[in-house]
Amino acid sequence: MALETNPPPKRGLGERAFDLAIWGGLALLLIVGARSADIAKMSDVFAGGENMRQLGTEFVRPNFADYKLYITDMWLTIQMALWGTTLALIIAVPFGLAASRNITPVWVQQPVRRLLDLLRSVPDLVIGAIFVVAVGLGPFAGVMALAVNTGGVLGKLFSEAVEAIDRAPVEGVRATGAAPLQEIVWGVLPQVAPLWTSYALYRFEANARSATVLSLIGAGGIGQPLFDSINSFAFDQTSAIVIVILIAVSGIDLLSQAIRSRLL
Repeated sequence: MALETNPPPKRGLGERAFDLAIWGGLALLLIVGARSADIAKMSDVFAGGENMRQLGTEFVRPNFADYKLYITDMWLTIQMALWGTTLALIIAVPFGLAASRNITPVWVQQPVRRLLDLLRSVPDLVIGAIFVVAVGLGPFAGVMALAVNTGGVLGKLFSEAVEAIDRAPVEGVRATGAAPLQEIVWGVLPQVAPLWTSYALYRFEANARSATVLSLIGAGGIGQPLFDSINSFAFDQTSAIVIVILIAVSGIDLLSQAIRSRLL
């Protein structure tokens, strides 16, 4: 006996037209923006000019003569990323809860959301430059730049995780006569803690890379010797530094995967 199968639902003309408009508009934006973005220069990457030949020749022969300096600077970069992420969590947890529609009233939620928009919209380099003026050169300016920007990103992600929770455990805790704070502690946090941890670990990985760029404003770390080697066309040193960064970031990624596998 053959099983009866229902035909897939047909989409209306209006829905198909809307999809066509979205994808057509995206394609049009790419075409229009190709000139402004200098996409025509794509062929120059593979042209094999003298600079590209020098880069390719030296890059495959890394120079680890200053490996102790590279490792020390990479360790400083990781410490900056760790502290930046930790301070960002202190910002993101209360703001993420306050920005959730199912936790706080709209007159609290909307201002907090706009504040989070502000924190994550300002680039790390700009925030870092502000802190350099305030506290001077050094890693602390980089830590605060990562903390502010990452706090805005994590606050947004945390609020979305809270808005997607199952309301039944929260209502069960409320039925016992618990206070609002107890509802959050026992009904909300157990549901979102694994996802929050995953988000935080991912941002730590991203901050380990972002901290490299912050050396441009004098925040220290592995970025300073990296950019010095590039500016002096010492691509063999650049290759060695990139390898050190790759090993460190890969190690962080493996550690994060191990932690996430135990939580999710």
